[in-house]
Amino acid sequence: MNLVRAEWERLATRRFVRLMLVLLVLAFAVTAVTTLVGSHRPSPDEIVAAQQSAAQQRQALEDTFQQCLAAVRGTLPPEEAQDYPPNCSVFDPGQRDRLPVAADHLQGVFTFADQARPLLYFLVAFLVLFGFLVGASYIGADLSTGGVVNLLIWRPRRLAVLGAKLGTLLGALTLLSVLASAAYLGVFWLIGQGAGLPGATGGDFWPGLGLIWLRGLVLLAAAAGFALATLGRRTAAALGAVTAYAVVWELGLRVVVEVVRLPRGEDWMLSTYLDAWLTGEARLSDATACRGVSGYCDGNYQIGWVLGLAVLLTLVGVLTMAAFGAFRRRDLI
Repeated sequence: MNLVRAEWERLATRRFVRLMLVLLVLAFAVTAVTTLVGSHRPSPDEIVAAQQSAAQQRQALEDTFQQCLAAVRGTLPPEEAQDYPPNCSVFDPGQRDRLPVAADHLQGVFTFADQARPLLYFLVAFLVLFGFLVGASYIGADLSTGGVVNLLIWRPRRLAVLGAKLGTLLGALTLLSVLASAAYLGVFWLIGQGAGLPGATGGDFWPGLGLIWLRGLVLLAAAAGFALATLGRRTAAALGAVTAYAVVWELGLRVVVEVVRLPRGEDWMLSTYLDAWLTGEARLSDATACRGVSGYCDGNYQIGWVLGLAVLLTLVGVLTMAAFGAFRRRDLI
């Protein structure tokens, strides 16, 4: 318990952690103030006009769906029928994630129900960056300055010391994520109540936001940064590894995949599985699937969140085990 308390105090007193917290608060404040200044309470006339526009858009979607069904039944002229696929489910309004609503046609009006999801994704992205940088610097600075060696003199159990550091880091980030998310969404909910529209927040709205938050990669990013810095003995090692991967693999290999037209090339990218886990399903397109196919061809496919989570957990797990194995055996001087 004394070891965990000591690590908690060391983490809380680090200047880099305090700097990142200040940047976190500034980013939230700028976003909230910008939203507040750019929003207003809509007048009754604006609401009526927006409702009419949304109704017209929903009717247009229904008309397109009915025309597709007519094309499948063969009651449309051939020159019009060729514009529709044999499966009309893509045009079915009932299968859309959401139908057009009046808030979509209100200019300069912040609607909390519509903007909460993208705002939460922004928060998750910032916390992921926060977790990775803090995780890498927390252990990287101690390894490069000899702080870990001094700690081992007091508690000469390497795995216990490294485990306490990682556990303290993950616990602190979990607490920060909960508090920051509650304050962040609470501020924008108040903006929607006072200077915009709250929108439809019933049904599965709040559980959906909770699921997005749970899918945040804050702890995984922190563990990955911690492990990379432990393996490289420097904070810069973690930053260099991520930069090298992004440039060589995500950018370089993507160009090669496009040139050689590799089937399902997106399956080789880590960003694909990040997207699958964060959004619940990555929707991709394989141009090679329709090679040599005449007529309508759907080259789209999906990767689910289960596979995305499995890949991410495997990667972070391997890095973490490698970090603990290297820390246990190597010379720290």
